[in-house]
Amino acid sequence: MNGFLNWMEEHFMPVAARIGNQKHLVAIRDAFISIMPITMVGSIAVLLNVFFRDLPNSWFGDGNSFVQAMTPLINVNGNVYFGSIVILSLAFSFALGYQIAKTYNVNPIAGGVIDFSAVVTCMNQSAAFDFTLANVSASDLSALQALGVDAVANGDAVNIAVSGWGYMGSAYTGAGGLFTALIVGLLSSMIYVKLMLANITIKMPENVPPAVGNAFAAIIPGCIAIDVFGIVTQCCVAFAGMYPNELIQKFVQAPLMGLSQNMFSAILVSFLVQLLWFFGLHGSNVMAPFIEGVYTPALLENLAYFEEHRTTGGMPYIWTRGSLDAYAQMGGSGVTLGLLIAILIFLKRKDIREVGKLAAPMGVFNINEPIIFGLPIVLNPIYLIPWLIVPPVCTLVAYLFTASGMIPPVYVQVPWVMPVGIYAFLATGGSFMAALVALLNLAISFGIWTPFVLLANRMQEVE
Repeated sequence: MNGFLNWMEEHFMPVAARIGNQKHLVAIRDAFISIMPITMVGSIAVLLNVFFRDLPNSWFGDGNSFVQAMTPLINVNGNVYFGSIVILSLAFSFALGYQIAKTYNVNPIAGGVIDFSAVVTCMNQSAAFDFTLANVSASDLSALQALGVDAVANGDAVNIAVSGWGYMGSAYTGAGGLFTALIVGLLSSMIYVKLMLANITIKMPENVPPAVGNAFAAIIPGCIAIDVFGIVTQCCVAFAGMYPNELIQKFVQAPLMGLSQNMFSAILVSFLVQLLWFFGLHGSNVMAPFIEGVYTPALLENLAYFEEHRTTGGMPYIWTRGSLDAYAQMGGSGVTLGLLIAILIFLKRKDIREVGKLAAPMGVFNINEPIIFGLPIVLNPIYLIPWLIVPPVCTLVAYLFTASGMIPPVYVQVPWVMPVGIYAFLATGGSFMAALVALLNLAISFGIWTPFVLLANRMQEVE
């Protein structure tokens, strides 16, 4: 065991530490954290409408008196959703540009604005869709065609083709555009940053106010960064017949998201978080660029699906950002709430029982640093096995329940401090079965942790 720990300290920890401190990955992580207020408010708006509209409609029938009374609040939540989740990739693009520029100590506001502009430059600018004419039946089709209207029958209705310039679709501005915002944003930010650091800027006299001087300094780098993606967009349209957003979604986003939904990928992510924590590295932070970059878009796409279809059936993604918190991190990484229960029931050592008593109130709200470093779990061979296997086992159980359709996928972003069961209930839009699965996983964690707590007792007796 000591040989393994020494090897990991010598070979694994330095690499993991470099990854965790890599400035671009840190900027991506911080950008996702920066947009949390609007992802949270949008998720809360959808969750409220579940209780104001969707559940009452399923219980009492569509258009019942309660839903009618709640209609003003339902509309308010719809407005909040439109102003948060629907523009999420735009907000992220600004946040990423800001964080990258801040990392390199250049004007961060300009970095955010330039990033935002470059991302919009890559979007499809025209819309083409069928519009159903109100109060027009299929019997009127021939008369419309005689007047030169390009109309087609659609059952008993009549549709006309509508197209125009000046359109930004929610498929690009919402969760579906996050990968484009990440890739284009990162590249455009680096063009801006490198030109700023090379002093390819407009120099203003010293007596010019700093705000004006900073704005003028960003003009040349900003113009070049945005023009580069204007050219890239035109080349993509000319040679591939698709905009950069569409190319990225088809050839980058879809394959990567597909891989993330594999059961073994979900288990591996959970395992790696634990492995990093065991050696004293903040596993969630080190893995955040991947977890946030892949599983957060999955959660938000599920949220958009529910808002459109009013059902959890057929959601595109099984495992999302909140799934890990709901089912495999109760009490914090390692499902240490199960460990705390085992300590308080079985452990006889007074010093560790005191640590458990102090850590328990915080553990209920998923804060477990006191137990990780106070027990300690970090670099403690006694607890290595349960620490590494409990979250993957819990992930497996929850994944199978979700994939079987017994519980809905997680699609609502919930504050991470929500206690066990309540988090899963809210994150799945009010599924009691999801809450029971979370409690089942807590029981499983207790069962796995208990033998090692009893082993700690025996070691104390030997001492």
